[in-house]
Amino acid sequence: MNKPKNTHSPLAPALLYAFLLASCTGLQAPKVETPHVYTLDTQTPLSKPQVKRGLVLAVAMPHAQPGFDTTRMAYLRKPHELNYFAVNRWADTPARMLDSLLIQALEQTTSFHAVIQSPSIVTANIRLDTELVRLQQNFETQPSQIQLTLRAQLIDVSSKRLLAVKVFDDIETAPSDDAYGGVVAANLVVQRVLGQLADFCVKESSNINDKSN
Repeated sequence: MNKPKNTHSPLAPALLYAFLLASCTGLQAPKVETPHVYTLDTQTPLSKPQVKRGLVLAVAMPHAQPGFDTTRMAYLRKPHELNYFAVNRWADTPARMLDSLLIQALEQTTSFHAVIQSPSIVTANIRLDTELVRLQQNFETQPSQIQLTLRAQLIDVSSKRLLAVKVFDDIETAPSDDAYGGVVAANLVVQRVLGQLADFCVKESSNINDKSN
């Protein structure tokens, strides 16, 4: 008895695949949104000139609390739940960007013989250690707010004595409830806190003997 012939060509699946592939070529690929990259900076003088002394101040690289040691921009919509914008980010981690801004703010006081980065081959009289506790946009409030908390401690290098500790906690209302509004508010609050921090360093180092004495 003759078996029925297979009427399906082995080329049929390949031809069908080719047809489907050709029909899909007319579809546009989904658009990938270009990332938006932002910086922290200051545009105006941060502190009024102070009485100059002969102290050398070393500024250590700021540390950051977990969740904020990243270029991703953090925000809150409910308590304790940290989220990040998808296509908006910082040019560097906020802690690293704060490093140069701290030095700039302290130099503008004109109160120190020199302000240097730590570590350095130059011997310093005092050292500033800082920790970024938080920098986040809070959408629990309307309009949203940028929350900045920075912890600072000033150390007498020669005696290894802690001179002073202070936590700077400030907020700034965002001009718009989006990532860019947060960036604008972040720069305003950073500038304000850096001015307060510079004054703190000048005041708390006033009793240290310097090389000019």
